[in-house]
Amino acid sequence: MLAAPHRLRAHSDFEAAVRGGQRAGRPLLTLHQLRPATTGGAVLGPPRVGLVVSKAVGPSVVRHRVARRLRHLMRDRIGVLAAGAVLVVRAAPAAATASSPALAADLDAALRRLSRQGAR
Repeated sequence: MLAAPHRLRAHSDFEAAVRGGQRAGRPLLTLHQLRPATTGGAVLGPPRVGLVVSKAVGPSVVRHRVARRLRHLMRDRIGVLAAGAVLVVRAAPAAATASSPALAADLDAALRRLSRQGAR
């Protein structure tokens, strides 16, 4: 479970990350990251993560299982995100049948790609 300060809840935050953020797609998931604007001396909040697991992934039981697995994986990786960053993780239908190591590998690869994009 992600701690409350790290959860993304507002629709406007999801929309801002998906429309204005950087994107990294993988076969099992797609990540959208909105990095905070660098303002001199402003105090940034903790990074926040939101999940999107649509009905295309499967029935309710399958969607919730995928979401639980993604939350668990993100809990261990929250430290790699910049302070104030907003990350949306969108599960692809293939995530329903993927193993946890496969989900972790795709998540790590997408996070690496986003970190490289941010370094430019």
